[in-house]
This record gives sequence, structure tokens and C-alpha cells, in this order.
Amino acid sequence: MSNFGFSRLRLVNPYDVAWREARSAVGASAVLERTEVFETLADALADCTLVVGTTSIGHRELHHPLRRLEYGGRLLRRHLGAGRAALLFGCEKFGLSNEDLAHCHWLVRIPTREAHGSMNLGQAVAVCLYELIRNPRATAAVPKPLAAADAGDVERFTALLIELLASSGYTNPKTAASTALKVRRMVRRLNLPARDIEIWLGILRQALWKQTDTG
Repeated sequence: MSNFGFSRLRLVNPYDVAWREARSAVGASAVLERTEVFETLADALADCTLVVGTTSIGHRELHHPLRRLEYGGRLLRRHLGAGRAALLFGCEKFGLSNEDLAHCHWLVRIPTREAHGSMNLGQAVAVCLYELIRNPRATAAVPKPLAAADAGDVERFTALLIELLASSGYTNPKTAASTALKVRRMVRRLNLPARDIEIWLGILRQALWKQTDTG
């Protein structure tokens, strides 16, 4: 919950031993400290204007509208702009009972594969909360391009690389000129960013120095 910016956890009649021994993830202790505990589900949901239950469907007969998480998440986000909503999870072993589902306006499911529809409770909560805060526009955002190295630095890199190839014996003296042309074209195709070119220049200088020093 803390990972995705949610802080209001409500528990209904939790197993006392597990609840007393509950520990939060690093930096999330405030979520546990502010947790509210209720004896009945009706009390826990009393101030909510929308209640959405979660289900893996299984073999049960449902009497509620069922929506995939992607669509249900959009509806929940829209509602949260005007009112309080609850996302209801059942126990890990059995999920929500029919009595629990009777408190829900509609249901949401995570689209898992049919052969393995059940999820660990913590994982299911994380997936649902991520969908609630996910910004669909972010998938269309274009990353800021890296500044390209200027021609001068690229040529210095090229010259050092050609020198290193010659001194290491890679270059055949008879074909040195054509090799240099191929290397120059290849380096341009790399489109090295400015932030990397200085590192590469340092690497090549060190390699040349080490080769000269040992030679």
C-alpha cells in the first residue's frame, strides 16, 4: 500500500495472533499504525459510496457485474475524485464469501491464466493498487533523447581506436587505410552519446598507455 501511495487499511475481524505480530515493510509502518479494525464488514464500509470486491471467479456463480482490472481501475479512479471507495479483499485461502460479495456494487478480477487463477493475497493487492495509480498516458511518453557526442570527440575516439588496433597487431599494414575507413564508418553508426564518449576516450587512452608501458 505504501509503495503505491495508499494509507487507509481497514481490517474486519482479523486473526488476532497474526495481527498482533504483523510487521510492515521498511518505511511503511505508518500504514499499520493507522489501520482501523472493525467487527463487521458493514461497519468497515459504512462511509464508502462505492465498494468493489475482488475475485478470481473459479467455479462460483456470480450475481454482480464483473470487470477486468484495467477497466475497473479506470472506474475506481474516476469515483475517487468525488467520493470514498473501498477495494475489498477476502482471506487468502477462500477469498470473499457470498455474504461479503453482497456488500459490493460490482467485482473486479485480475486477468490471470485460466489454469492458475488464484494469486497470493499480497501480490493481488499490489497488482490492483498499481493499476489504480497507473497513468495510461505514461506509456505514450517518449524518453528524452541523450545528447549526441560532437564530431570532434567522435573523431578523437576514432583516432584512438585505430591507433589501438594498429599497436595491438589487429590491423594489417597492407590494408590499414581501408580498415581505418571501415572503423570510422562503424564508429559513426554507434551514435555515441556525449555522456559516454569521455569514458570511452579514457578507456582507450588507458589501453594504449598500458600497451606501450608493457611493450
